[in-house]
Amino acid sequence: MFSFRINQTLELRPISERDAEPMFAVINRDRDHLRRWLPWVDGTQSVEDSRSFCGTAVRQSAANNGFHAGVWHDGNIVGVIGHHGIDWSNRRTSIGYWLAKAAQGRGIMTAACRAVVDYNFKSLDLNRIEIRCATENHRSRAIPHRLAFKLEGVIRQAEWLYDHFVDHEVYSMLKAEWEAGG
Repeated sequence: MFSFRINQTLELRPISERDAEPMFAVINRDRDHLRRWLPWVDGTQSVEDSRSFCGTAVRQSAANNGFHAGVWHDGNIVGVIGHHGIDWSNRRTSIGYWLAKAAQGRGIMTAACRAVVDYNFKSLDLNRIEIRCATENHRSRAIPHRLAFKLEGVIRQAEWLYDHFVDHEVYSMLKAEWEAGG
């Protein structure tokens, strides 16, 4: 399972059920901020809901279908990054992430994504990674741009967010491109 210390203050650790309480505290505190772009926020109403997600993440990893890692900054969980499953036949995956409002603007998620992408290509020998972001989610879209992902296009009305559809931009990185420096 993926675990990585990025620097003295930033670490990625596999999600476990013991992370449910601190994760829920972040979600609950930043509910309005996260709800703008994440469809699961309203369904996360208790520590038990977070514990259920953590259990799903543990089972996903055990089934060799990807992982979810807590993003820990200065010893506190500030977000999550992980796979939306792995297509082993085609050696591809997509990754998703969220970050607490107070942790934004510090390069934390860019560093986390860089570490996960590098791990996916070097350790898992995947060939393609996608990141999909709502077209209006400028902070999220900045991450694949910083990492030199290629914009492939827009999927219209790709996701239902509570009371409206949002379009997604699709970004991709191929292993050969990553190895060549993006």
